[in-house]
Amino acid sequence: MKQVDQFKGKKVLVVGLAKSGFAAATLLKKLGAIVTVNDGKPLEENEAAQALLSEGMNVICGRHPLELLNEGFEIVVKNPGIPYSNPIVAAAVQQGTPVITEVEIAGLISEAPFIAITGTNGKTTTTTLINEIMKEDGRGTVLAGNIGEVASEVVQEAKPDDHVVIELSSFQLMGIQTFRPHIAIITNIYDAHLDYHGSKEEYAGAKMNITKNQTEEDFLIINADQEALLSMASASQAAIIPFSVHEKVENGAYIEDGTVYFQGEAIMQAADFALPGNHNLENILAAVAAVKLSGVSTAAVVRVLKRFAGVRHRTQFVREWNGRKFYNDSKATNTLATKSALTAFQSPLVLLAGGLDRGNGFDDLLPHLTSVKAIVAFGETADKWKETALKAGISQFEKADYMTDAVEKAAALSAEGDVVLLSPACASWDQYKTFEERGDIFINCVNKL
Repeated sequence: MKQVDQFKGKKVLVVGLAKSGFAAATLLKKLGAIVTVNDGKPLEENEAAQALLSEGMNVICGRHPLELLNEGFEIVVKNPGIPYSNPIVAAAVQQGTPVITEVEIAGLISEAPFIAITGTNGKTTTTTLINEIMKEDGRGTVLAGNIGEVASEVVQEAKPDDHVVIELSSFQLMGIQTFRPHIAIITNIYDAHLDYHGSKEEYAGAKMNITKNQTEEDFLIINADQEALLSMASASQAAIIPFSVHEKVENGAYIEDGTVYFQGEAIMQAADFALPGNHNLENILAAVAAVKLSGVSTAAVVRVLKRFAGVRHRTQFVREWNGRKFYNDSKATNTLATKSALTAFQSPLVLLAGGLDRGNGFDDLLPHLTSVKAIVAFGETADKWKETALKAGISQFEKADYMTDAVEKAAALSAEGDVVLLSPACASWDQYKTFEERGDIFINCVNKL
């Protein structure tokens, strides 16, 4: 870990705990900062806050009092999930106090270079693939961010010849000031999280922060099939490395006559990929570009791509039961992700969908429901899914209260040769704490059939 003095003796306010806030507060104290922690959860219910209090930090819990800012904080570190509209965060911004996320601190102290991945969809699969290929080639890696451990915690042990492979959300990237990955990837950009960002322009701008501190010595890997993304990337100082599933691209990764190429080198036949679905071709090309730029052998790339069948909760094969194949795509929390999952299969589908109602409908999925023979819906959007089934001409529709009920109904509606797919197109928070919890319950229910 690099010894830095940016925080020594400075008054720092950490807003929001959870894992990232706790790690940031602990590290900042180690770096000599005078740390105050503010979390909305009451102290008596807040084990993390109690632990920090025992470490001698000033802890204010149960509310976010604006008068805190009168104490002259020089830096605010906020949990990524707390929006900038939060009164105390908004007030800090208005008075000119720098507001960062813990990833910024991780970038300052890490001795290892970063391979950073962002995008609307595909970033977790891409991140996992890169990490697996790097390890296969004998490279030291540290997996961090949304997919791994808190970055500011795990990079403390990273060595100079390691690589920090990190998945970053738009929430984290909004707090970037000096963070500079050696290799940055933007898998794609679609409209998402507009309830947090307020506009698609702000959302896209947050994603582009991944490259704002890169220089000509760094690389930005981007989806060349998105013209808007190409246009935005032209402002980057990094070397642009494109990938495309539709056409040959100079200096990048592409597929031609069924073969994957990187900068003119044939890597392997696309037919040999273990990972299902056309949507995963983008993720594979982005990962190939990143590892080849890092000097990884082609043999390691081929070995991993021949066996890597997916990430948990992301079009994850669960089991085959009575001739039906069950897939868990609980990570599909928006219609775009569900569209990708639907197009990955040719077999007749029984779709399990539903969850938190964010006010949107599902009409944009209608062209992609042609292989769906039945829908089982749950959660707040169940009635909207019934309307969608009627519009799509899907006569077999069931409403379920819980996942156990949903899996049993889906199994009953399916036949030998069918695929039963959980791809909710909705967030999980109406019934479950996380999409992981929702997916785990689905897996358990399927394994009990």
